[in-house]
Amino acid sequence: MSLSRNFRSAVRLVALLNLAYFAIEMAVALRIGSVSLLADSADFFEDAAVNFLILAALGWSATRRAKVGGVLAAILLAPAVAFLWTLWRKFGDPTPPEALSLSVTGLGAMAVNLFCAFTLVSHRGAAGSLSKAAFLSARNDVAANIGIIAAGLLTVVTRSIWPDIVVGLAIAAMNLDAAREVWEAAREDAKDAHS
Repeated sequence: MSLSRNFRSAVRLVALLNLAYFAIEMAVALRIGSVSLLADSADFFEDAAVNFLILAALGWSATRRAKVGGVLAAILLAPAVAFLWTLWRKFGDPTPPEALSLSVTGLGAMAVNLFCAFTLVSHRGAAGSLSKAAFLSARNDVAANIGIIAAGLLTVVTRSIWPDIVVGLAIAAMNLDAAREVWEAAREDAKDAHS
């Protein structure tokens, strides 16, 4: 089996896992009123979209892949927008989320993202900005999930909305940084395609 075929299989599996956990996390986020879970569920949806786009673009030329890399950088900004929307709503209803559900759902998300990161780590250079986008999404999400688990534990102690909000801010910042890295990788792909 070639590296390209292995990479396709890995990306397909990661896309399906992200889509499935998006639905789970979104349902829990809406039920318990969590800003960080809602932002993270948007991130799962974005990861699924990124990986499905990568699958579509694998057979394309380097120039077309570089353009898709630029689009993926823009898609990586979606969770930051979702966070701002949920943050605005949270200030209107400053009830802290249910701490146990927040931590348990974050733990499930971390398990999914760890599996995805380990699935993609050996392929992160396989398709330039495309594989880099897939790997960075999974890697960053593990850190976000640790924060969500911690926010749940801190919410038990503080009964405050702030741990949830602070973690949401961190998720938004990580997605902005990932968008920058993918944009730079896409520019490198474009330079390589024209040289």
